[in-house]
Amino acid sequence: MKQGMEDLIGTKYDWLTNPVNMSERQKKRFQALRKSTLRTARAWAIKEAAQKLWHYVSRTWAYKGWKRWLSWAMRCRLEPVKKAAKTIKNHLWGIINAIILRVSNGPAESLNSRIKTIKVRCRGFRNKQRFTNAIYFYLGGLDLYPDGVRNRSFH
Repeated sequence: MKQGMEDLIGTKYDWLTNPVNMSERQKKRFQALRKSTLRTARAWAIKEAAQKLWHYVSRTWAYKGWKRWLSWAMRCRLEPVKKAAKTIKNHLWGIINAIILRVSNGPAESLNSRIKTIKVRCRGFRNKQRFTNAIYFYLGGLDLYPDGVRNRSFH
């Protein structure tokens, strides 16, 4: 904008939209933007390349792919991308493990959410032991009903 270029005006959602979901008119307009020499186009290409790295099956190929991507990202002369690349480089072992093992922290986040719900419902605890007991009681998975109570239907 400072240089008098107005190529990016009104293109925010073009950059955010998945190209698979674009109409033909949007694809044509976005194609010209993508092939431009704008820094935004370079950052978008780097982001798209990173998204494709999550589908590896082999640890070796995943490592090679991420190392190649990191090299590109560090040479791109875009400070936000370089900052993100440094973070990825510091956590690369965990990223590779997540890709190969197909694990996520979703179950742990779910459990944390349920523990927070217990804390809110009880409006606080007098000591840590009571809080721990409440977590065990509500989330311990124990069958506390007497025999036959669960089998009856109450209408």
